[in-house]
Amino acid sequence: MTSKLEQLRSMTTVVADTGDIEAVARLKPVDCTTNPSIVLKAIGTSIFADKVKEGVAWGRKQGGNEEAIAVAVADRLAIDVGAALAGIVPGRVSTEVDADLSFDTEASIKKAHDIIAAYKARGIERERILIKLASTWEGIKAAEVLQAEGIDCNLTLLFSHAQAVACADAKAFLISPFVGRILDWYKKSTGQDYTAETDPGVVSVRSIYNYYKANGISTIVMGASFRNIGEIEALAGCDRLTIAPNLLDELDKAEGTLERKLSPEKFEAVAPIKMDEKTFRWMLNEDQMATEKLSDGIRLFNKDLIALRNLVSKELQLAAA
Repeated sequence: MTSKLEQLRSMTTVVADTGDIEAVARLKPVDCTTNPSIVLKAIGTSIFADKVKEGVAWGRKQGGNEEAIAVAVADRLAIDVGAALAGIVPGRVSTEVDADLSFDTEASIKKAHDIIAAYKARGIERERILIKLASTWEGIKAAEVLQAEGIDCNLTLLFSHAQAVACADAKAFLISPFVGRILDWYKKSTGQDYTAETDPGVVSVRSIYNYYKANGISTIVMGASFRNIGEIEALAGCDRLTIAPNLLDELDKAEGTLERKLSPEKFEAVAPIKMDEKTFRWMLNEDQMATEKLSDGIRLFNKDLIALRNLVSKELQLAAA
């Protein structure tokens, strides 16, 4: 019998949530997703040692203040990681707009243009890239503009139905609802344990998937942030799932029949929700979990973004000594 990973591939597009080049080459996902945490970890490996040196040497030749140079080099390294992944996977690589721009639509659009231009300079066209934006109102509005320009977006840090509806209205290419972080919040809040079927993160993604299919919405649903393979199995059949290498390995070793749980042909009728900014903000405000996890997620990504820039600053200082 084939492994559960191979069975999953037959019904869901498998994406790797990593910057681990060796793991990607071994596990052969279709796409890869990155974020500041993944980039920070990747450039600490020997594989990217030369890229770090090249980036620092490039930065030393740039004009401007030290902080601006560090930001530019950090941006360059994020593209280095993405470009390396694009050289392995046949599909797309997601690259994130800075977390500190999560509430600035215009700046997010500009950053997205810079990312696309940086990839193009390396011979990688926009069709291979997804721009990751936080699912704030401002991030979703930025995605709406970018999508109209033909730049596909991945709306991340998505924890609520309100965010999913607004992303669909913006014609986002893809959304990444965070299954495991939803579970984390409920386990801490209630003190309860959950099965795969009662897992609040799984239930949330199933609800969003049903809403999209029932209303003919083409936005791709890609479950993310998994804590165990039970969550993944409970979403078998979802459009895409982005999975960390350790869980991909676990699925590859798992035997038995993997039952399909989601299908685009099977859904319950549900009326579309009319979404505007006031409705979005109110619905999000009324969802304590989503409000807290969105805020927390932005802070965590920004923390790692700052750590990446600080690392670059130290390397620049060492090179100047």
